[in-house]
Order: sequence, then structure tokens, then C-alpha cells
Amino acid sequence: MPVVRRMLALGIKLLIVLLFLGSMVLVLPRLVTGLYAWGRITTAATAPVQRVAIVFGAGLWRDGSPTPVLQDRVAAAAELYFNGKVEKLLMSGDNSTIYHNEPGAMHDFAVGLGVPEEDIVLDYAGRRTYDTCYRARAIFGIQEAILVTQSFHLPRALYLCNHLGLPAVGVAADMRAYRRVSLLYWNLRELPATLTALWELYISRPLPVLGDPEPIFPAGD
Repeated sequence: MPVVRRMLALGIKLLIVLLFLGSMVLVLPRLVTGLYAWGRITTAATAPVQRVAIVFGAGLWRDGSPTPVLQDRVAAAAELYFNGKVEKLLMSGDNSTIYHNEPGAMHDFAVGLGVPEEDIVLDYAGRRTYDTCYRARAIFGIQEAILVTQSFHLPRALYLCNHLGLPAVGVAADMRAYRRVSLLYWNLRELPATLTALWELYISRPLPVLGDPEPIFPAGD
């Protein structure tokens, strides 16, 4: 029996160590990106003047309309536009099927807020944050930008864009009070998402869907 107890105690200690190490693997990337984003997040009123704001997709309702989170991102970007902080809005999201068109929904919502259509650019292949940052520079020729998304997502977005060669600052699109359960879910979701982002950035380096360049501004402008 003493041997069994010792083996059981050893197994419990080993399990605790493994759980601790596993949690650190998830938490450390979030901590690193959070520290990196510190000082790079501003408000619509104090944001520096840039030519482009990048708006990240955030899901649609079944009828194809933007969720409240996505509405807030578009509304925050529109505020930047109306304040003269940016000239163009790049709406980047998932359009992998004909039934899920995030950029189209973002476009319609922005137009409804009064943003001119000619100042809205759509990226239909921004399926992930990594893809959006990569394509913003490689396809749309953006040299620097303001990233518009919620504060729970900004650290990952800022870290990815800056380390993919696109200098950027962020504006938090927290335009309303979100439910606590939703905030908890989104923040927990960021743990594996951030780990995956760093793996892709430094290890796997996947290529997103690419194509011919579509620069937002003419060469030399």
C-alpha cells in the first residue's frame, strides 16, 4: 500500500506539472503579444493620421447581417474616416462561400453610416488575422495602417501585422458593453489562436490566398 500511495502521489504531481506547463504554453504567447501591443493601442480621437484603416471580419448572423462585434468594428473605422484620420477603409473578411460574405456585409454597413463607396476597399480572402495582415501589404500595397478591432483581438492583430512587415497601431472598437460570458469566451479563444499565430509566423509560415496586386493607391502616390 505505501508503494501504491507513493506512485499515486507521484502521478498527481506529474499531472500538476503537465497541466502547469500546458497552461504556460497557452498563456505565454498571449502575454508576449499583450506586452507588445502596450503603447500601440490608441483611440479614434488620438490616433495618428494614416492613409488606411484595416477592419477585421468578425462573423455574420444567419441572415448575412454583421454581428454586434462586427458592427462596432465598422463603426469605429467610420469614425476614423469622418475624423480625417484615414482616407480609405480596407474591409477584410471571409467570403469562402456564397452564403458567407463578411466584406460585403461590412461594406453595406459602412455605406449605411455614410462612408462613400469609393473609399471602401474589400478583401474577400481575409479568412484569418494572419491572412489579412499578409495580404494588406502583399496585395493591397499598404505600407502602414491603423488596425480596427476589439481590445481582446488587438494584441494578436498588432503583433502579426507588425512582424509581417506592416507597421501598425490599433484602435479598440469596444463601442458597447459586451456580455461577460461573451468576453470570457473571446479571451479564452485568443489563447489557442495566439499560439497558432506565433507558430505560423515563426515556424510554418503559410501562404494565404494570393493573386495579382491590387494597390489601393497608385504607384508613387
